Amino acid sequence: MSFRPDHFLTYKKPGKSAELQFLEGKSDEEVRNLFLEILYGGIHGFCFSLYEDGQKPGDIIGETQIRRRMEVLKPHTQWIRSFSCIEGNEQIPRIAKENGLNTLVGAWLGTDEEKNLQEIESLISLAKEGLVDIAAVGNEVLYRHDLSKEELMYFIQHVKNEIPGIPVGYVDAYYEFVQNPRITEMCDVILSNCYPFWEGTGFDASLQHMQHMYNQVKTVSKGKPVIITETGWPSKGETLGGAVPSVENALKYFINTQLWAMDENIGVFYFSSFDESWKVGAEGEVGAYWGIWDKNEKLKYANEYV
Repeated sequence: MSFRPDHFLTYKKPGKSAELQFLEGKSDEEVRNLFLEILYGGIHGFCFSLYEDGQKPGDIIGETQIRRRMEVLKPHTQWIRSFSCIEGNEQIPRIAKENGLNTLVGAWLGTDEEKNLQEIESLISLAKEGLVDIAAVGNEVLYRHDLSKEELMYFIQHVKNEIPGIPVGYVDAYYEFVQNPRITEMCDVILSNCYPFWEGTGFDASLQHMQHMYNQVKTVSKGKPVIITETGWPSKGETLGGAVPSVENALKYFINTQLWAMDENIGVFYFSSFDESWKVGAEGEVGAYWGIWDKNEKLKYANEYV
């Protein structure tokens, strides 16, 4: 869902701040209005934030909660990305389709063999029901070292065999596709997570850094579609290197990301839709503040951001 790389690739921070081509010279009010214009005009995709306060992965989440959050997102996006196919998550693509949205549906793979099988079979079942537009087999499995490359490749191939005609990919940090060409070759679509924040990049260089991440994956994709399955910036929490969480930086990062993606016709699933408190356990305070809406489903940045 998010990651802290333990190394960097070839990215070198520029000697001076990268040009913020979309925001230069804009007043606070103009920036806020541009954010609202983009959001209400609709973006490509959102990662679906499932959990309310007191909830966490592994809890069974009911349909009513999913429907309520889907209603919030529906006017603002074309695609919804889900991360799991069990424990209530299987309702996300069904409800998204009822609302006329496209779906990138993920099977969460980890160290629990029984759950892995449940996830894979549920993903296949959902796809055969016509509820999956893109199937994602695993999320950051290589980054976490939860499965071997061979085990991951087996699951990818199995899903491809079962649902011909539906694009199948795997989600991970951009550099994993550079370093693992056999897995990149197996994917019908390359699903890449690109987080300048988690590599400690200051906001002024963040757009350039994300473009560099994307271009690395594009270079090894051999013409296959490349989708940014996660990117974002937190509005509060701990600083990481030169990356400072703030309402202003989060707002401007969203704008830069969306305008660049629209200009280049790149699919982006923004991380995330709603703040989720459970992520504090894995990522510290900053983990709870990645949403465009807060944990109570109230739109952030709508009135003022400084």
